[in-house]
Amino acid sequence: MTYWTLNAIFLAVVALVAIVAALRIRSTRPWVAIAITLGVLLVMTAVFDNVMIGVGLVGYESSLISGAFVGIAPLEDFAYAVAAAILLPSLWMLLPAGSRASGTGVSAEPGA
Repeated sequence: MTYWTLNAIFLAVVALVAIVAALRIRSTRPWVAIAITLGVLLVMTAVFDNVMIGVGLVGYESSLISGAFVGIAPLEDFAYAVAAAILLPSLWMLLPAGSRASGTGVSAEPGA
């Protein structure tokens, strides 16, 4: 199985969740924030992946990657950053507001 095949499975799930979130939340405001976050995350991924590959921390079987690179990082590596930047906010938007407010289970009131 190539990295793109594996990425396609995960990105299909991400796309489905993002579509559901977009249909439920009609505002464009969250998507602007997601786009900015995605841009920053892709730059950070490019820097750190290139460093990790450059020092020999990770390597890739050449027959399993597409051959497209950003520096020395295979393009496939960036799918995880895309998935995280889209999936996590999409899930957050789909959660009921009450469950987000009480996510820690700790009361904000002193003595409670």
